[in-house]
Amino acid sequence: MIAKLSPSKPPGAANSAGGCLYLVGTPIGNLEDITLRALRILKEVDQIACEDTRHTQKLLTHYDVHKPLVSYHEHNELTRAPELVVALEQGAKIALVSDAGMPLVSDPGHRLVTLCLRHHIPVVPIPGPSALLASLSASGLPSEEFLFVGFLPARSGERRRALERLRIEDRTIILYEAPHRVAECVADAREVLGNRSACIAREVTKMHEEFRRGKLSELAASLEERPARGEITLLIGPEAPADARTQANSTQSLADRVEELIRQAKLDRKEALKLAAKERGLTRHDAYAQIVDAKANQKET
Repeated sequence: MIAKLSPSKPPGAANSAGGCLYLVGTPIGNLEDITLRALRILKEVDQIACEDTRHTQKLLTHYDVHKPLVSYHEHNELTRAPELVVALEQGAKIALVSDAGMPLVSDPGHRLVTLCLRHHIPVVPIPGPSALLASLSASGLPSEEFLFVGFLPARSGERRRALERLRIEDRTIILYEAPHRVAECVADAREVLGNRSACIAREVTKMHEEFRRGKLSELAASLEERPARGEITLLIGPEAPADARTQANSTQSLADRVEELIRQAKLDRKEALKLAAKERGLTRHDAYAQIVDAKANQKET
């Protein structure tokens, strides 16, 4: 089915007297990566809310856009969101931008959007660049289905527990990571998920753009030789690693593995059973039956 092109007038702006919030995608590195529609909206709105006014001003100056800026970030959104909603209710047209990419994707803005919807203020997305999609397209990993998890916890123990929950995933996993933690994250992923195919996308669309592709063990060695700097997107392939299956088929009983996942990965019993079953190539129903049978045999003996 071929999508019909809409007229240049954006949806949600039919009522000239009412306010409207525009979620405008901005470049993730290369200033040329901005749409004509985004530039038009930035020139037409009454105000632009942004994470860092100095950062956004560079983009606006480059394109000769002159509009009032107001800061909107994670430290002030609790008070700033209601202020913006008042202005929107009075008829203002406001654009929300992040420092890079689409607002709300691992960036602040959710509070403002929910308040707008509660007050029946139109919210209009103006699509733009996305680091996760750009990285996925060039990663060489399966792209039909994927799971974006944003940033994992900074502490190793919490990060490993989060990775344990991802072991049941059979989709490409995409996450963001700080450059000073990416080596630790890759090492934890290698240990928890097994030696899967992966890709480190660094400084995407920028001058020093780089893609490192290979097994997690190879990426770990690469990071040890040459640490990564800049904006990092880590992509981990969905294939089930052979060493994980070997570990799963060890002498540990299925019931013990379920209890271990509940205790260490903080999974509920249903999630733990599903993961333990997948590790052994069983359906959850068969795994449950196997545990019941094992308990019955123990009682008989």
